[in-house]
Amino acid sequence: QVQLVESGGGSVQAGASLRLSCAASGSTSSTHAMAWFRQAPGKEREFVGNIRWSGGSYGNTYYAASVKGRFSISRDRATSTIYLQMNALEAEDTAVYYCAAGRPITSSMTTMGGYPYWGQGTQVTVSS
Repeated sequence: QVQLVESGGGSVQAGASLRLSCAASGSTSSTHAMAWFRQAPGKEREFVGNIRWSGGSYGNTYYAASVKGRFSISRDRATSTIYLQMNALEAEDTAVYYCAAGRPITSSMTTMGGYPYWGQGTQVTVSS
């Protein structure tokens, strides 16, 4: 089992930056990818981005088109923590942000089904 704990959410003005953290614990060696998803009120949960690693690699990242160029994901291998740096935030970024972990195959990299482990979520509110 893998436990995930997110932190760093809050309320900001449009154009501001925010950084979310997700700390993994437990059987982290059973995973090779971690991702961020978000769910806005009344909408389905959607993929934001992920970071994938193998062996000693730092990790490769992939982002949804809606956040590419504004958001970035990084990973601290020593603490099994990933970060979501969010810049130039927009009102449309308002959502509960969830961290997820797993060993997704290529076709499931951007789907919820590719990640069996989930955090509790952290609220991000952007006011315009």
